Amino acid sequence: MKKNIKLIDLDCANCAAKIENAVKKIEGVTNASVSFMAQKMTLEAPDEKFAQVLDEAKKIIHKLEPDITIK
Repeated sequence: MKKNIKLIDLDCANCAAKIENAVKKIEGVTNASVSFMAQKMTLEAPDEKFAQVLDEAKKIIHKLEPDITIK
């Protein structure tokens, strides 16, 4: 499954790179990319694990950048 997640208030390209690198390390993630300009993250993971991977990604994002709102 591939899904785009809106990252509102993503402040800088460095923050986007930090998030992308951390999310890619989650077990089950097949691909992840964060676009600072588009303020979004594209996340790919197997359908059966997607909800678990998305929850883990949200925790990591809030840990790294607490001001970001995820939609």
